[in-house]
Amino acid sequence: MNTNQTKENQPEMASLLLGAGFALASLIILPAVAQRIGMGSSLTIALRGALMRAANRF
Repeated sequence: MNTNQTKENQPEMASLLLGAGFALASLIILPAVAQRIGMGSSLTIALRGALMRAANRF
């Protein structure tokens, strides 16, 4: 693989990993934590929406 191609793919890979991290957090981690601490469902849904919007920015 060419060094220039590797450097060009690094921002794409970082964005992909960041988006996947936000998706994982909003779909799995956030509901588990919310249930554990007794957070209301409407607040959980609002936080999930905020995380998904943040994931779409990257």
